[in-house]
Amino acid sequence: MGRTSTPEPSPAPSLSLRTVAVIGLGTMGTGIAEVLTRAGREVIGIDISEAAARTAVAALESATARAVRREKLTEEERTAVLGRFRTSTELADAAGADLVIEVVPEHYETKHEVFTALDAVVRPETILATGTNALSVTRLAADSARPERVLGLHFFNPAPAMKLVEVVSSVLTAPAAVAAVTDLARDLGKEPVAVGDRPGFVADGLLFGYLNQAAAMYEAKYATREDIDAAMKLGCGLPMGPLALLDLIGIDTARTVLEAMYAASRDRLHAPAPILGQLSEAGLNGRKSGRGFYSYAAPGSGEVVPDDLTPGDAHETAAGRTVRRVGVAGSGTMASGIAEVFAKAGYEVVLAARGLDKAEKAKGRIDRSLRRSVEKGRLTEEAAREALERVTPAGALDAFAEVDLAVEAVAEDLAVKQQLFATLDKVCKPGAVLATTTSSLPVIACARATSRPRDVIGMHFFNPAPAMKLVEVVRTVLTSEEAHATVRAVCRQVRKHPVDCGDRAGFIVNALLFPYLNNAVKMVQEHYASPDDIDAAMKLGGGYPMGPFELLDVVGLDVSLAIEKVLHRAFRDPGLAPAPLLEHLVAAGCLGRKTGRGFREYARA
Repeated sequence: MGRTSTPEPSPAPSLSLRTVAVIGLGTMGTGIAEVLTRAGREVIGIDISEAAARTAVAALESATARAVRREKLTEEERTAVLGRFRTSTELADAAGADLVIEVVPEHYETKHEVFTALDAVVRPETILATGTNALSVTRLAADSARPERVLGLHFFNPAPAMKLVEVVSSVLTAPAAVAAVTDLARDLGKEPVAVGDRPGFVADGLLFGYLNQAAAMYEAKYATREDIDAAMKLGCGLPMGPLALLDLIGIDTARTVLEAMYAASRDRLHAPAPILGQLSEAGLNGRKSGRGFYSYAAPGSGEVVPDDLTPGDAHETAAGRTVRRVGVAGSGTMASGIAEVFAKAGYEVVLAARGLDKAEKAKGRIDRSLRRSVEKGRLTEEAAREALERVTPAGALDAFAEVDLAVEAVAEDLAVKQQLFATLDKVCKPGAVLATTTSSLPVIACARATSRPRDVIGMHFFNPAPAMKLVEVVRTVLTSEEAHATVRAVCRQVRKHPVDCGDRAGFIVNALLFPYLNNAVKMVQEHYASPDDIDAAMKLGGGYPMGPFELLDVVGLDVSLAIEKVLHRAFRDPGLAPAPLLEHLVAAGCLGRKTGRGFREYARA
């Protein structure tokens, strides 16, 4: 007779995940414990350090007291929450848990030791979840006594505030276990995203490549830490700049995640920038140590304090030229937006297009924009009228004869721009600064089309120009200090934030943004995650205002592909090669919102 085997118990449904043990009471473990207790779960917080346990209790008391003051909890509810949390220094106290979540340091041996000990303690039906974002969930499961009950449950910091939870299953994980923790995540008020087991998963898989490139950009002395962070906050609407975020995450943690990503992908974009290793080896791991890319008031403080790298008041070394009259060349959305910016700031503006009718239409676009500002209470009727009166349309560049600053905003075609700069060289007076708004072409190529390359500079505005605060100020190797100082002063006068960068492909924002977008496309191409899940992960887990696929469809897939090709040609890095899926969509005419279909379909106007 064959031997009858007893089937493994199935993980209990989510409603019975009433008791949860949290192993590791650092910042993340404490935050997860708060989320669970406030959602009605009994929580056992376990840490080998009694001090960490006391700190966790104090943190929960403080957080719930704040919630009472903000009328999000009553005193009775607070008492109940605190009563559901107890701490221990012994793993054996996890014996009665329905779910165990470990959030100990990111070292495989440490996590393996915890899981091995739990195998001997917990009930057969207990689910074991790891909070790793870099180590192999599959390996942890395979080394466990019951691999079908092991999965990843990746919360984001701060856990009480961040909505995303990545639910990570390996090839060994039982579907019932995944369903149980997914239901729990929803019950906690979180948005669970199901992902497979690979380093970084979705959100960190995209985020850390971007952070690594920002660190490398800073290390190369291409731009200051302040300018890199300001560029990504103001140019992309991100809640934090990449270097400040690295300091918050921890330089050592970022290095560990990137090492794991590189081991899996062998993509040079994931190879940790040397500066991360240098800072980590020196113990300069960010906020927690009091110093990383920035210096902080104390270890654990978020207050940035000045140091030797902080720009001083003498940032401008040269005096700029006086600018009273500005010429804007072009008739599209960008040109009219830039002209509006200058006019509202009090400059006399000549708006020149290929024909007076196009220039008049561009002025009409400015009029409509100003009227919308009046309707929204952002501008008075008088200020709008005066700004519009400062704009003079012209049908030829000859009208730029007396401008102090000429800004071109024509098609992103190098031959067209070079011809335009050759004309500006002839018609503009000596001493006028000539600026290009290019986002991807070499500024030096425009400069060499003139006999005055020292007066040529890049002024990369962001769309929509009236709303976006950032201007990338791009110096070539020939740009004079006087021209540079002039443009920086003008930026401040029009209430924009200038960031300095050199004349290389992508400048700051596009050089960091488009590889991130390209990597998102690769995730979809590899069937790792859907556009919807990736967009949700980056908005909820990274605080991004738009997901990568929303943004790609808005920017235009053809525009995105062109920029990615420029970056690939400039840096010769195989990791920057455009994803084939993006090329296929462009070839099919699926360019995003403007064609009604890109990564998603849209209603046609």
